[in-house]
Amino acid sequence: MGKLSRHQHPNGLEYLQVESALCQARIFFQGAQIDSFIPTGKAPLLWVSDADDYSPGNGIRGGIPVCWPWFGMDGRDGFPQHGFARTREWQLLSHEWQGEVLALKFGLEIQETDRRFWPHNTQVELHFLLGESLTVSLVNRNLGQEPVRITQALHSYFPIVDIHTLRATGFAGARYIEFGEGPYAQEGDEVHFDRETDRVYTQLGPVQQLHTTDGTIEVSREHSHSAVLWNPWIDKSKRLARFNDEDYLTMVCLEAANVLEDALELAPGERHCLTTRIRWC
Repeated sequence: MGKLSRHQHPNGLEYLQVESALCQARIFFQGAQIDSFIPTGKAPLLWVSDADDYSPGNGIRGGIPVCWPWFGMDGRDGFPQHGFARTREWQLLSHEWQGEVLALKFGLEIQETDRRFWPHNTQVELHFLLGESLTVSLVNRNLGQEPVRITQALHSYFPIVDIHTLRATGFAGARYIEFGEGPYAQEGDEVHFDRETDRVYTQLGPVQQLHTTDGTIEVSREHSHSAVLWNPWIDKSKRLARFNDEDYLTMVCLEAANVLEDALELAPGERHCLTTRIRWC
């Protein structure tokens, strides 16, 4: 059995440290955000900008921020981009060792200050399985008497050696919107990067791969037919907070999502579980 311990970052954020025969990981209570996952004997599977200062109130620029209960800009005055879950404190609900695999469950209690953003009676949890691979599940339940619409994403940042040599595969047959235009039909199975890329894919198959010079990262999804593929490239990198000008060279985001026509429409009493699984293959 491995070790689970609680610590505090020098800037005040509290986190859980996971050590086992299969992996090392770190998960912050703010946002229930995992920022590090390293399978034993392999390279890290998540990327974080070294410009991030881990200050309370800001989502960490890397790892897997949780975009909930909406993805992107809501459009209403004062509503935070990508929702409020990534900057709120979550509670650890349970932990269980299954041999050397650790199962963790976090829950988010909606605060009164967030009711103006989200007046609905819902329950949201984030579940982790940490072993040779990383599995993250975002679980929604509608506890109210009216239907609820949710858009969401697990905003995963991945480390790469050089964006110019990256090949992303598994996109054949999908459609995407980029910079508010489209939908466009995906041409072929591969995506290469030579400019800012901000694609919201729909009708997408359940498995994609990121082929890097360090190996291939497989990203799979369940209960999701949409995903976001993002790299800010040169100009936007200079405008992003907590992001170095040249960070775009060594990262890419491939996000399991429920967006656009894939948005959730939860009936009263309905449950939904968005899952992503990440591994070196």
